[in-house]
Amino acid sequence: MPYLKQDPRFSTRWQKLRYQQLFREDIRDATSVIDLQKLETLANILALQPGSLTTYSNLANKVKVSVDTITRWIQILESFYFCYSIRPWSKNIARSLLKEPKIFLWDWSSIKDPGQKAENLIASHLLKAVHYWSDVGFGDYGLYYLRTIDKREVDFLVTKNEEPWFLVEVKKGDPSAIGKNLYYFLEQTGAKHAFQVSLEKPYIDKDCFSYTTPIIVPAMTLLSQLV
Repeated sequence: MPYLKQDPRFSTRWQKLRYQQLFREDIRDATSVIDLQKLETLANILALQPGSLTTYSNLANKVKVSVDTITRWIQILESFYFCYSIRPWSKNIARSLLKEPKIFLWDWSSIKDPGQKAENLIASHLLKAVHYWSDVGFGDYGLYYLRTIDKREVDFLVTKNEEPWFLVEVKKGDPSAIGKNLYYFLEQTGAKHAFQVSLEKPYIDKDCFSYTTPIIVPAMTLLSQLV
């Protein structure tokens, strides 16, 4: 509805109403959560840091509940399509020991920070693609992020039949050079493709998946070739 209206004021009102209904009606009526105010506090914290590493103990300290409660509440928020989790990929990557998920929002339009919004937008489209490819029988696909204990990181890894397929690093601006971590993880994972995605570059007619070395590609070009 906000997309069809093309009205910022309508969109703001719609988002506020949706948020209120989610916590004050939907979750209240369908779950056994008693302290809805603290659950809403958790949601607000997650909404301010989409794409950040999620440490349950830190969230528990902030919200003043147990780690088990945080874990259960995040599952509830995911079941109501408020957010979703992306786990780290660890197979065949030396010292990739971190287990914290990254949590993203289904409604990325409410994110204020341009960099976070860009990463969340790409995450959602990649997740939609892996669900579609799996559902129609192309194979078993998964979406992960990559990070080693020495803090080398790439935003996303898409796997096919449990094997690395392609890497994605998201940039809000117009990068002039490819990040070294794409080269590092391309070698470590054996993925076939690596894309540094720019949201500011205009669409170009290029087959992204014909390249086996890291390339800079406009977001519109890559997304048009997913689903």
